[in-house]
Amino acid sequence: MAKMDIKMNDDGFLVRLSKLAEKTDDVAKLALKEGAQVVYAKVKSNLASVSGKGTKYPSRSTGELINALGISPVKVDKNGNYNIKIGFAEPRKNKYKAKKKRSYYNITNAMLANILEYGKSGQPPKPFLKSAVRATQNSCMQTIKAKFDSIVKEK
Repeated sequence: MAKMDIKMNDDGFLVRLSKLAEKTDDVAKLALKEGAQVVYAKVKSNLASVSGKGTKYPSRSTGELINALGISPVKVDKNGNYNIKIGFAEPRKNKYKAKKKRSYYNITNAMLANILEYGKSGQPPKPFLKSAVRATQNSCMQTIKAKFDSIVKEK
């Protein structure tokens, strides 16, 4: 999750912000959504590149994890900070059959993503999330700033 702190010591920024008046909330939401799209695209491409690849046994990848990836709506927390998250929708549609028992068990999308990211016994990690966040940090911030500036110029 990205966090942006704005320091109010720039007079030019205060002038631009005052032009927005009551539309500040809408502008913040639009800017965050634009920035989230940058990170979302990179996470999705990284996930597609590691999903079902380099496995010891034939892959059981169905593409459901990639399809469950999404962006949450922008929400305001108790401190007044705007938050947007990229994550996986639940529940999974398919169930896995246990190896030694004749029963089925549920594996959540978050659990599968965690296994891919950090690995497990006998399965090396295939980090897709951390690398995407690192790779898009600067471009995400630039996208948010550009969106904010373009909206302020319109007003």
